[in-house]
Amino acid sequence: MNPSVLAVHASGIHTMSKAALPSITLVEGFGVKGDAHSGATVKHRSRVRRDATRPNLRQVHLIHSELFDELREKGFDVEPGMMGENITTTGIDLLSLPTGAYLKIGDRAVVELTGLRDPCTQLDGLIPGLMKAVLDRDADGELIRKTGVMGIAVGDGEVRPGDRIRVELPSGVRLPLLPV
Repeated sequence: MNPSVLAVHASGIHTMSKAALPSITLVEGFGVKGDAHSGATVKHRSRVRRDATRPNLRQVHLIHSELFDELREKGFDVEPGMMGENITTTGIDLLSLPTGAYLKIGDRAVVELTGLRDPCTQLDGLIPGLMKAVLDRDADGELIRKTGVMGIAVGDGEVRPGDRIRVELPSGVRLPLLPV
């Protein structure tokens, strides 16, 4: 299956879930136009309280739709946008990509991956038990966070459902994504 965009979402206010839209606009250095989490400096409320001057490494949030299939098997009915992502993807293993990978989406939009989304207990406000369901452990006991990846907009452009996603891996040493 070719990696592509399944759905796009944004919200101008700080809410967990985001409304589905026909398209979103990525603005270089800013994120998703009209989204509460866009901007050059941190916008997530918990991070603003710590240091509002830090760079915003969470301008764009992407989740792989395959997670929703996995959650359905566990009894959780989660739909695109419910967990706050801007872009829902299909056919791409986002969690295995390295830090600094570029996702070229559609004709011009580009997202540089900065890290993993660190899930929070707000997920349990959507569906009780969801927080635990999106966490796992690997064979070594290390925590696996399944709630997608975060990135910064490094190329302006419209993103629409059906847009193709092309991955460009960084040269040199490839570092795994860590929570941001």
